[in-house]
Amino acid sequence: MKRVICLTVMNRPGVLNRITNLFSKRNFNIESISVGLSEHEGMSRITCVVHVEDDRASEQITKQLNKQIDVIKVTDITDQSIVARELALIKVQAVPYTRNEIYSLIEPFRASVIDVSKDSMTIQITGESDKVEAFIDLIKPYGIKELARTGTTAFPRGTQRSSQQQKSYSIV
Repeated sequence: MKRVICLTVMNRPGVLNRITNLFSKRNFNIESISVGLSEHEGMSRITCVVHVEDDRASEQITKQLNKQIDVIKVTDITDQSIVARELALIKVQAVPYTRNEIYSLIEPFRASVIDVSKDSMTIQITGESDKVEAFIDLIKPYGIKELARTGTTAFPRGTQRSSQQQKSYSIV
């Protein structure tokens, strides 16, 4: 089963390595990982989409993450109402006679063309993973030259508070 786990960590060298090693040692596959600065100076936010066998394994990984020195907060947001997005950049073969067809595919997905050359175009799409995946499947017949995806970034909707916050420190 897929779990979406969000971490707030100190922005220090080696933190990401220690976290990914923890998943690896326990034989959990990271399907997606996204890291970036958070709203607090000196801290980063990590969003991991992880495949685990059951709820017990999910609880185990959450407890292990909380034991890490530079981890401030761990939240499993899988069962909450969340906002989740992913970004993909797709370079597609686009000779002049197929461009109108490609543009007609781009519009319903609210994607955008960010670069055009003589024989290709680069498309940017954001949205939930299913939307990105559906667009990639639709554009494949035109010939994908390059593809880069960011992984899922997520957090709970509105003012929800996590029921699984294990550790939290005040930030001064």
